[in-house]
Amino acid sequence: MGFFFQNMVRLDENEISFPDPELYDGQEGLIAFGGDLSVERIWFAYQLGIFPWYNPGEEILWWSPDPRFVLYPDELKVSKSMRKILNRNIFTFSENKNFREVIRNCQQTSRREQTGTWLSDELMESFIQLHDYGLAKSIEVWQDEELVGGFYGLQIGSVFCGESMFAKVSNASKAGFIHFVESNKDSLDLIDCQSHTDHLESLGAKMIPKKEFLKTLHKNNERR
Repeated sequence: MGFFFQNMVRLDENEISFPDPELYDGQEGLIAFGGDLSVERIWFAYQLGIFPWYNPGEEILWWSPDPRFVLYPDELKVSKSMRKILNRNIFTFSENKNFREVIRNCQQTSRREQTGTWLSDELMESFIQLHDYGLAKSIEVWQDEELVGGFYGLQIGSVFCGESMFAKVSNASKAGFIHFVESNKDSLDLIDCQSHTDHLESLGAKMIPKKEFLKTLHKNNERR
């Protein structure tokens, strides 16, 4: 990824700051590299609409893509087949019951066209600390008292920034996501999905301009 670093902003490990994502458009959404994965830096980044995504052992990369892949809760799509699965009550759901196990499963889940994991041990521990501070949350999906799916992310006011999900049985993560959206549709303005997946697009997620995403995010910061 060396070619990415031309004209990129290198972050200082001793100072927590980022380029303004409204004024700076890096190559393919990459706006900075370097810095560290401290809890303070990660929390500050997400409030600006920036997130880390990189290969462990390489430079930390910070992204704010344009367009942004998001889901508006009132635009959630639930197929007839998925509604039947939900109505059968084969899954039960909880929130923040086992954050560590959810993020550990997300780290170990293999992804198509991806070798290794972007979720390093250091980044995972920072998210666990954010959860301990009440800033990150997990959604668990259970079947016969076994954890079979879930996801986690950061909550910034009425914006939920989804990070990663996993499923050990078919439809588990999808069921958990639908349950979460339907249970929080009156309190959430937006769910940030970061980058495109067919899985989330089938549920109603879509691309919007970065400025539109940041406008919603900044409303939350002003209210807090």
